[in-house]
Amino acid sequence: MEKLNLKFLQSLATQYPSVAKACTEIINLQAILNLPKETEHFVSDVHGEYEQFLHILKTGSGAIRNKIEDVFGNTLCARDKKSLAALIYYPEQKVERMRLELSEEDFQDWYKVSLHRLIAVCKESSAKYTRSKLRKSLPADFSYILEELLSENNRVVEKEEYYNEIFDTIIRLNRAKEFIVAIAGVIQKLVVTRLHVIGDIFDRGPGPHIIMDHLMEHSNVDFQWGNHDVVWMGAASGQKACIANVIRLSARYNNLNVLEDGYGINLVPLASFAIETYANDPCQCFRVHAQEDSDLREVSLNMKMHKAIAIIQFKLEGQVIKRRPEFNMDKRLLLDKIDYEEGTIMIEGKKYELLDKSFPTVDPNNPYELSEAEESLMNRLCMNFLNCEKLQEHIRFLFNKGGLYLCYNSNLLYHGCVPLDEYGKFRKVKIGNKQYSGKELYDVLEYYARKGYYEQDNKDEHEYLDSYLSSRVIGTRALSSVTVEQKDDGNGVNVTTQNISYCTSGMYRNALITAGIKNADVKVAGPFKISGTAALVGVMKAYEEMTGKKIPEKSKDAATDELITTGEVAENIGSDDAEKLIADVKQKVAKDNLSSPSEIKQAIEESAKDLNINLSDADRAKIQSLMDKISGLDLNVSQLKSQAKDLYDKLGGSQGIFDKIAAFFQSIFSWLSNLFS
Repeated sequence: MEKLNLKFLQSLATQYPSVAKACTEIINLQAILNLPKETEHFVSDVHGEYEQFLHILKTGSGAIRNKIEDVFGNTLCARDKKSLAALIYYPEQKVERMRLELSEEDFQDWYKVSLHRLIAVCKESSAKYTRSKLRKSLPADFSYILEELLSENNRVVEKEEYYNEIFDTIIRLNRAKEFIVAIAGVIQKLVVTRLHVIGDIFDRGPGPHIIMDHLMEHSNVDFQWGNHDVVWMGAASGQKACIANVIRLSARYNNLNVLEDGYGINLVPLASFAIETYANDPCQCFRVHAQEDSDLREVSLNMKMHKAIAIIQFKLEGQVIKRRPEFNMDKRLLLDKIDYEEGTIMIEGKKYELLDKSFPTVDPNNPYELSEAEESLMNRLCMNFLNCEKLQEHIRFLFNKGGLYLCYNSNLLYHGCVPLDEYGKFRKVKIGNKQYSGKELYDVLEYYARKGYYEQDNKDEHEYLDSYLSSRVIGTRALSSVTVEQKDDGNGVNVTTQNISYCTSGMYRNALITAGIKNADVKVAGPFKISGTAALVGVMKAYEEMTGKKIPEKSKDAATDELITTGEVAENIGSDDAEKLIADVKQKVAKDNLSSPSEIKQAIEESAKDLNINLSDADRAKIQSLMDKISGLDLNVSQLKSQAKDLYDKLGGSQGIFDKIAAFFQSIFSWLSNLFS
């Protein structure tokens, strides 16, 4: 236990290298814990109804009206409160309406009064936030002015003219409308701290893509995937049964525009197939939900497309059910129970007459096999879904921000139902050769959902790593996901990881700095525990695309070699020591322009001695080989230190700080444990 505590304390000491910084952070955390509880907004079953959804977001489901009531109480009449609320919800439209209704003089007065009222509501909405967090919520164009106004103290009479002049100047410069729009946006953001979307953004409604676009701009949102969301996630992964299901539901609700216009997925091949196959079939059993004024020809075509894709879905789902008997879904196998000559179907020993008896694409002897035309059609549709960048962007966002469930603020959030038995206990469900229930069932289902989407071919990885690692270590699939965000000068390279077992954040960072990457926040994650070797290649490619700068091949090679060498050395001396040792030797090589084998060997020995590390001959040889490459890169020592300041500060003689900080933290360890629990 003491060893674990020490490791924890040393980690804290790395992040807070002095007592002063540690105290500051503790004070900050304690103060934050005493802020008012955040406001959470829960929405569910959106189903593409974007107009209603966006209205709910703008109004905060009544939270903004409550803020107006809190601020003004009985000092404003109900009409003025309603008008102010409308201004916050729809600022642009409200301003234009008032411009038409009022004279020029009255309109200017309305501007001034509205600005004062909006600032008052904004101050009330920001009361639960720290100044730092508030500052991040302000729009860049008006951040300084808004910060000044929001810090206004109404009791300070001396500054009244100062604030009034700000409003007057905004109006004189014809920026009042833009300023009002900015304030309204801030209020909408602040009034709700976190948005929980508990399932089913997709299907039925006309604008799930519009909803996703808006949610991607939201500051703090999470998802608990619904059944319809998961089907779309499967479709984006290229699963043909899911693709057929998505198209069928869109056709049923006469909503194919979502696919065609919203995501640019070409459905002409499906339309052509449906017209050719069901030319003389009215497809009355496949009616769609259409408005009374809908184009009859379009409705007729959608019905044919609906039937065509429905038959394909029955076949594809049948193939899955037959392939996975553990699903126990044999009751859904219906195509093999049809008497195609009689036009009847046998279900649980009882015969029923079919309402639709036309199945030109079904082979009675092999009813679940796609026809040649259907197979060709599904291949084309599959490629369209896989190559739709907007759809893939939205689905990646769902994966990044969501899961099947979430525990938040002592609430368990999930969509739909949890399987229970007749006694109300968690029902066991067989997945593969094992049975799962409750939380374990949801975890394994989410695991397979992520695996199905993120598994990709790893040719690029093999291109760079084949000479360093065995195929066993590299694997056959690339599963890691990376994000790279460019930061301002002075921020350095920062790496965080999740579910990465072979590579540490320090190994990534040091290798990336060697490659020439600077001032970037990098996140590396896996859907489950993976080595993460593919991520380095991914980060370098992403950095090139983001900056437009090509990383030299020799830098890529050296960075790759450094990552692998550090990992191999770490197996013998530990990750922390390996990272520090490689960094220290690299600094010496770059600082003194070391190039000869003897010079590099001496540098390795000196660093090992300084860090009290015992190296094997094999590890010495690996580091020597690596430094031979690094010596030819012309690395800048200042850049190394600026991009990994915390690491090189430690190497510069302050290693003893660990003991000092650890001692400090030890004195408050019990308090910290309670704080982080």
